[in-house]
Formats: sequence, C-alpha cells, structure tokens
Amino acid sequence: MTPRNDTTEVTAAGIARLAGVGRAAVSNWRRRHGDFPKPVGGTETSPSFALAQVENWLRAQGKLVEVPLRERLWQQLAGHPAGPVTALLHTGCGLLLLRDRPTDWLAVSAVSDERMAQLLPDALDETVTMRFGVRRRRAVRIPAAAELLPSVPLLRAAAELASELGAKQTYEFLLGRQTDANPRQYTLTPTGPAELMARIAGSAAPPGTVLDPACGTGALLRAVPPRPDQYLYGQDSSPELAALTALRLALHSDATVRTMAADTLRADAYDDRKAEAVLCHPPFNERNWGHDELAYDARWEYGFPARSESELAWVQHALARLTDGGTAVLLMPPAAASRRSGRRIRADLLRRGALRAVIALPAGTAPPYNLPLHIWVLRKPGPAAKPAPELLLVETAGVLAADGRDRQLWPAVQDAVLDAWEHVERHGTLDERPGTARSVPVLELLDDEVDLAPARHLPPPAAAGGGAELLTVRQGLGEALRRAADLAPPPADLAPADIEDIPRPPLTTVGELARAGALTLHTGTGEGPGGTPVLTDHDVLTGAAPSGTAHESTGSAAGADDVEPVRTAPGDVVVPVFGGGTAARVIDEATAGAALGRGLALLRPDPAALDPWFLAGFLRGTANHRQASSYASTSARLDVRRLQLPRLPLAGQHAYGERFRRLAEFEDAVRRAALLGDRLVRGMHDGLTEGTLPPGAA
Repeated sequence: MTPRNDTTEVTAAGIARLAGVGRAAVSNWRRRHGDFPKPVGGTETSPSFALAQVENWLRAQGKLVEVPLRERLWQQLAGHPAGPVTALLHTGCGLLLLRDRPTDWLAVSAVSDERMAQLLPDALDETVTMRFGVRRRRAVRIPAAAELLPSVPLLRAAAELASELGAKQTYEFLLGRQTDANPRQYTLTPTGPAELMARIAGSAAPPGTVLDPACGTGALLRAVPPRPDQYLYGQDSSPELAALTALRLALHSDATVRTMAADTLRADAYDDRKAEAVLCHPPFNERNWGHDELAYDARWEYGFPARSESELAWVQHALARLTDGGTAVLLMPPAAASRRSGRRIRADLLRRGALRAVIALPAGTAPPYNLPLHIWVLRKPGPAAKPAPELLLVETAGVLAADGRDRQLWPAVQDAVLDAWEHVERHGTLDERPGTARSVPVLELLDDEVDLAPARHLPPPAAAGGGAELLTVRQGLGEALRRAADLAPPPADLAPADIEDIPRPPLTTVGELARAGALTLHTGTGEGPGGTPVLTDHDVLTGAAPSGTAHESTGSAAGADDVEPVRTAPGDVVVPVFGGGTAARVIDEATAGAALGRGLALLRPDPAALDPWFLAGFLRGTANHRQASSYASTSARLDVRRLQLPRLPLAGQHAYGERFRRLAEFEDAVRRAALLGDRLVRGMHDGLTEGTLPPGAA
C-alpha cells in the first residue's frame, strides 16, 4: 500500500476529478456542508485543500470508495510543495533508476522515508551519469537529500503504478497531465505531425544522429524510429524542459540522450556537432531572437534574416548543424513562405538546392490551431551536390472526409504527404496531382515575390471530380429529393376547432423524471483516451457522425488514458445546452460508443418508463426551450432539468415516438438533399469558372 502523503494539496478541480463530478458540485458541497474540509492554501478565488481530509470527507459521504492509484499519484505531484515541475523531474529520475537498475531501487526503497531520501542522491547520480554523461554536460541535476524528502511518497507511488503500466507509460501519464493542466506554458507538437516529420526525415533510413534545437517536451525526438547506436540531442532555453525531455527520451528508448539548457540561437550548445537529421518546431514570430548580436554569425550562409524573420534564422541554424546530405524538417508558420522580408533568403535556399519541399497542413493540426502550418523539408548541399531543379509543393487542406465533417482524417493527410515525398525521393520529380501536389521548377518560383505557398502554385482540382462525378451527384440529389417527398409528413387531419378539444395531459419535467429514476442525466466533457471519437454539439445540430477526437494533442493523449468518458449508447437522447437552438438526437447503433462532447447533455431513459423518441420529440419544442433557457448578454444556456413533457403511459408515448421518428427521417432526407444540392451548385460553378466544364455542360 502506498504511504499517504498528508501534505498533498488538491484544488476544487482535483476534487471534482476524484469524485467524478463537475466543479459546480464541489462549490455546492462547500456551501451546503459545514463539515467540508477548510482550505489550507491557494488563494481566495482558487483555494487548495488537504488531499487526505478531502478523501476522508468524500468517503464518509459515500461519494468515494477508493482513490485510483493514478489519481492519487497525480494529486501528489500536482500538490508537491516545490511545484509540479520539480516533482515531475524527481519522479522521472526515480523511474529511470527503477527501469535501468531495479535491484538498486529495491534496496533504496526498502527503508524508511528519511533513510531513502539520504540514499537516493548517490543512486540517482550513478544512474543519470550512466545515461546522460558527466555532470557538467547534462541538463538533469540530482537534488540533495533534503530536497528529495518531500518527494519520497511520490516516488513510491510512481513505482507502484510503474509495476502496472511500466516506467515509460507512468511518466507519459504524468507529463501529459501536467501539459494538459498548463496548456499555455508549453508549445506542444501533436503526435500526428511529429510522426510525419520524423518519417520524412528518415524516409531513406532511420537517422543515427538527430537534433532538435527547440525540443520543448521532446515530442519530435520521441517520434524518431529507433535504430542501434542512435544519438538524440536536444536543446531548449528552459532548463526544466531540457531536463524533462532528457528523462522522457531515456525512459522511452535505449538511445544515447543528451540535452542542454541554453538559448539555441545565442548560445548554441552543439556548435561542434553535426546531425544526420534535424527536427524542429521553433517559436514563431519572435523579434527578440538575437538579431542585433548575431549579425556576423557564420550560420547565415543564405542571408542575414530580418528582425521579423526569426523562423528563417532557425532554418539556417538547422542547415548549419546537418552533415552533408542530411535532412532538416521544420514546422513553420505559413507567413514564412511569402513575407517580402524573407524573399532573398528563400531565393538563395532554392538556387542552392537546400529547400526541397513545402507542405501545407490543414488548419488545426498543431498550435496555433487557427493557422494552416507548413512543413519545410531541407537538405544540406554537399560540395559536389547539384542544385535540385524542382521544389515539391503539397497542399493537404482538401484531404478531408468527403462529407465535410470537421474532424481531420490525419492518416489520409499523412499518407498523401509521404506518398508525394517518397515518390520525389525515388524519381526526382512528381507528375501533377491537381489540387494536392506538384514538382514546380525552381526557375518558375524565382520572381520578385519568391512566394512558396503551395496553394498559389498548384493547379485546381477537377470540379467535384469532373463531369462524371457531377453526374453522380445529380443522380444522388434526385434520389434524395424523391425520398424527402415520400417522407414528407401528411397534412393534419384535424380542423382547428377539433384541435382545441384534444385533452392536454399533465406535464412533468426532466428533473422530476431524473429524481424518480425514469432517466439519468450526464454532462459531456469531451475527455477520454487519446483517439476516442467525440460527438460534438455541431454533430447533433447537423446530424453528422461523431467528428471530434478526445485529446488530440500529444500531452493530452498521454495524460487522458485514465479518464472514463461519458459514452453514448443506443436509445440515449443528446441535447445541446448552448446557443438557443432546438435540437435533440436519439443515438443509434452507428453513433453509439462515442464520447460525449462539451456543451452536451445526455439523457438515458429507462426503456420500461420512457420512449426515447417521445422524449426527444417533446424536448425539441420551441416553447419548451424558451421557458427552460436562461439568457446572458449574447448567448443562451438551456437548463435541461426544466424541460417539460407530458405524463403519458408507455403505450401512449409510442404513438408520439413513432411520429417523431418519422419526422427525424424526413429531416435527415431534407438535410442530405441540401448537401448534395450545394455540392452540385458549387461543383458547376467551379467547373465553369476554372474551364474544366464547357458552357454546354451547364
């Protein structure tokens, strides 16, 4: 059993996670229960509480059976008196000792906490020296016994979790939780782009020596395919990030790992080394990158970057650290491909054959998520190398689901990029792929602008796939219109006078039904293991399949695996709670299993008491929504518990439910007809304006 650390503190958000409730519930407990634990730290607006006291209170109230080991470990780390980053570094060192020298770990941990803190520094120093080299050239500092003493319970808990998950997975979990909790402190490279960049760099063979001069939390180096006798070098201006990366990589593989903490452009730690590959996600739009101090630096072989062109300084730094023929892959802002201030450097990169490809990714791929970032692929020209006559340009914004869903199909994006790049690597050129990829002659790009944005140089795709596909779309539209006409509800059979005579059954509310056990209520969080499909509010409003993905960022993917999401099941009714619209969706077999997204409420009716279509139909009433909504200055929020529906026996509900179900089928048919009609109109416009359809085809 893991010893309890009575000094660990937890915030209201942590209490909510422990109990599996929202933060509002924790606020209510504090107001309603006089015996709720008092704050022991934090601030007035964000107090913290003693974890042991909170656990005892939750257990006494029947709201907690036992804290999962993962959650206890995270709360110990988050509430560490020296801060979570220091705790994460201590934990990484302990896990490295456990992984590399398990016998020594057993000896060190089989004593009291005080004695363990005294033994740890020497054991950790031997382990860290073995993995990272001599003390003066490594980023990981071994703390003294007094510093380690508060971390001993944390290290014991981490070792206990590592016995279940492994040391690597335990550290990934904690690192992911830390980056999730502090997203503004870290510039993360999501797993998908990181793996794509690493695969481009190793398209011929996995590189033996790889450098990331802006390593952050080490996502790019972690994505490098392993090979024997591999060296991974990292540098970051933050000492904490350099140390975290070193520990993460050492736990991930057996490669030789070296990381340094220094400003890369001003104080390059690897000016005496060359790498076979450089991977880099540099900071964007930095004006204080060293422009005034570095005017005569030898790295500016292709031109001195302007103050506003920090990214081109990183590009030239990467080239300067490559062996002849080595490959550099950088994640770049789209403006770097077209800003006038950088055109001379771009031109020289092209003339000398250093820049080999510019790949435009879809917006939302990596932070900043509002920009369609670019990948630049560069190769260090050797003394006898001939300049490449062409530049590969790839545009992936169109590599999305055919139905236009928001979710980006990353495997399709990755396959399109790698297929084009590997074809150029094998054959030196690429035939035009309209709208997607093209090998552009360098001479065509060397104009006054030297604009390398792929969309500016790629031929347009054939409109909606060409005339043949437009014909298919038109046929589909005809079928959708006929189906919509067949499903159109018949006219009402009753005259207005007859309608007034219909008896009105008494009403009940969703809140009353929940208290009676006729249904249960759940709130969406969008959380879950990385890659879990998420049903979003947009999907409910448009009738689309689940388009979100839980925790697509690298840190989240590592840290969210223990989160049990609210998953949809057949017969559930899902309602958006923001925006003021009227919508309710009954979950079918095709949609079941998705995690419930933020801004959604899920009602799970008892089939013996409620017909789901009856429930969904009445929840969509306009007047019903109006009386159950509260309004702020610019938005509306629906209080689902206040929604009303008639009190009817199950047999009476079925008649309404069948009518509502047929209305939903009609709505789906009308929606599909509208989508196909819009696609046909857009395709005809594009074909006529771009010359891929003759006027007679219109």
